[in-house]
Amino acid sequence: MTFHPTRSQPPRRRRARRRTALAAASVAVAVAGLVLSGCAGSGGDGRVKLDFFQFKGEALEDFDRIIADFEAENPDIDVVQNQVADADTLIRTLLVKDRTPDVITLNANGNFGRLAQAGVFYDFSDEPVLDTINPAVQEILADLGTYPDEVNGLGYVNNANGIIYNEDIFEEQGLEVPETWDELIEVCEKLEAAGITPFYGTLADSWTGLPSFNALGAYPAQGDFFDRMREQGADTGPDSAVSFSKDFAEAMDQQYELFSYTQDGYRGKTYDDGNAAFANGEVAMLMQGIWAVSPIKAVNPDIRAGIFPYPATDDPDDRLLVSGVDVVVTMGKHGPHQEEALRFIEYLFQKDVIEEFAASQNMVPSVEGAELSDDPAIQSVAPWFDEGRITGFIDHQIPPSIPLAAIDQEFLFTGDADAALATLDREWSKVAARTIPVTGE
Repeated sequence: MTFHPTRSQPPRRRRARRRTALAAASVAVAVAGLVLSGCAGSGGDGRVKLDFFQFKGEALEDFDRIIADFEAENPDIDVVQNQVADADTLIRTLLVKDRTPDVITLNANGNFGRLAQAGVFYDFSDEPVLDTINPAVQEILADLGTYPDEVNGLGYVNNANGIIYNEDIFEEQGLEVPETWDELIEVCEKLEAAGITPFYGTLADSWTGLPSFNALGAYPAQGDFFDRMREQGADTGPDSAVSFSKDFAEAMDQQYELFSYTQDGYRGKTYDDGNAAFANGEVAMLMQGIWAVSPIKAVNPDIRAGIFPYPATDDPDDRLLVSGVDVVVTMGKHGPHQEEALRFIEYLFQKDVIEEFAASQNMVPSVEGAELSDDPAIQSVAPWFDEGRITGFIDHQIPPSIPLAAIDQEFLFTGDADAALATLDREWSKVAARTIPVTGE
């Protein structure tokens, strides 16, 4: 979730420039560290050294444990974990410098898709490990972008973007999990009648509008919507074959309606405020995703929280759970230690290994048949993965230069869907006009 001259400048701007310089310096230091760690292909003891590029700070200890276990079984390989903060920037720098790490983890977002389309990653099409992974997970990666018909990454663990609900409140009020849009609105009405706030809004953090935008917008985006958007490029608008204005009006209306069931003052409340309020039983639901469960349980470890997909349709069978590949595993197309790198990757995907990692990270493992943790939130989304009824985040298909979070936030403040959709079309066309071709933006 993505989602951030000669005259003397005012102090705040000078400080901003200094922060930018410091950030650039830190990236340069990180690059230097990775370059140095990757220079030696093998140590003096004959062990092959693998440079493991790892973006997820909260997974540092989990991967340390995995590496130790792997090295115990593979004494000829030394895996050096390089955990980095600004992974999207740093991996591009390393690729340009021809210092591609041996094994790479990234968040499967639009940046990953653009890199895959550039042909810099290995093709896993013929690797046996691919056959162990849920095909629906791999389809999410393929939708982001590939190099012709290759498989350029392996989905490791997935998140789930749905409505988090307090199971105790639902049981006390005699409410069932809604399966259609009308049923969801009925649940909201019954909660309000009982004096319970249905949703907690947190629009002081603009990005918190995106989970519901992604979930509701996933329905009109099914099929080839974004492929057609990229094909028409700068000609996108109200009169084009497809457009946000033409295809997303109902999804925007639905999002605005859900925010009408939030608490007073939702514009000034933050993501942390929402997690705390939900944890303390002040509201029945949150428009968030599984990533919010851990901070919620940090406030109230005993809360019973489940997740259900946004039921944006009239037919329960048409429901989809929006999911992102939180960690994708890949490697360079022409690395010097591909045999050893593949051994490490195959180890990562062993059931017992991925099960423990996914449970620790409160995620869904991608390997078919892998057991999920007994956390109620994870168990509540398991059927959607088992049945392959998952789809990716649509904001990964939207160019990052389009200020989607700000546009959606403004819409939720004003209720002017026509203006928001027209702005999205206009911004899409502007990006298309300066990026030829638009595909992969």
